[in-house]
Amino acid sequence: MNGPYKPGTPCWVDLMVPDQQAALDFYCGLFGWQGEIGPSETGGYSVCELKGKPVAGIMKAMNPDGTVPDPMPPTVWTTYLSTDNVDGTLKSVTDAGGGVMMGPVDVMELGRMAIVTDPTGAVVGLWQPGTFDGAGIVNEHGALTWNELATNDTAAAAEFYSRVLPLTTGPTDLLGAEGYTTIRVDGREVGGMMSLDQHPAGTPPHWLTYFHADDVDAIAAAAGKAGGKVIAPPFDMPAGRMSVLSDPQGGVFAVIKAIAPDQS
Repeated sequence: MNGPYKPGTPCWVDLMVPDQQAALDFYCGLFGWQGEIGPSETGGYSVCELKGKPVAGIMKAMNPDGTVPDPMPPTVWTTYLSTDNVDGTLKSVTDAGGGVMMGPVDVMELGRMAIVTDPTGAVVGLWQPGTFDGAGIVNEHGALTWNELATNDTAAAAEFYSRVLPLTTGPTDLLGAEGYTTIRVDGREVGGMMSLDQHPAGTPPHWLTYFHADDVDAIAAAAGKAGGKVIAPPFDMPAGRMSVLSDPQGGVFAVIKAIAPDQS
C-alpha cells in the first residue's frame, strides 16, 4: 500500500491484551511478524512489521494513567476505518445514533484517532492519517485481508456506516453467499457485514479481523500448538478456505486463503 487509504476503508487493526509480550511471541511466531514493545512515550505500543512494513499493532491493556484496569477488558482486535476528518466523522457518528468511547486524540504526528460504537453495539476505530497511513502490506500471507461486521441488525448498521463515512453497502455478487452484505468504497469491496444469527447464541456485535494465510490448515494447527484455540476448524466457503481462531489470551481472529475474483 502506498499513500493514504480512501475514507471508509479499513486501514489498520490492533490488539489490546493483558500480556503484551506473550501476544507478540504468539503472532510473530504464527505469521512471521517482527515486533517488540514500543517506547514509553507511546505507552509501549508495538507496531508489528512484515517485510519491513507495518501490518498490525499490539498494546498492553492499561488505563489512561498507566494503571492496570480492574476488571481487565476483553482481549479484542479493533478495526480502524480511515477518515480525512475524525472530528467531523464523530459528529456524524452521534447524529446517526452511535456513541463515542474514546477521543478524538492526536497520536503524536502519526495521526488522529477515536473509538466509537455503532447503534447495534459493535466497537470500531477511526483513523485520520498524519505521517502514518495504516497497514503497509495487505492481502499477503500474514497481512490484513478483510474486515467483517457481525451484527443483530444489518440494515441499521448499513444505514449507520453509510451516513458516517463515504461508503456504500449492498448484497454480494458471490455465488453461494446469498444474504451477505458487502461494504464498498468507490465501488470496490473493502469489507462485509453478516447477521449474528450465524454465530453462537449470546455473541455480541463485533468486527472480525481476517489475515491472509497461504495454508489455512497449517496456520490453524500452529495456532493450536502455540496455545491458541481453533474456534472454527478450516472449512471451504464461497470466498475461499478459512478458519476462526483465538490467541492464548482470547483474542479472536480469522485466517483465509481467498479465491481471486477471476477464479470464482
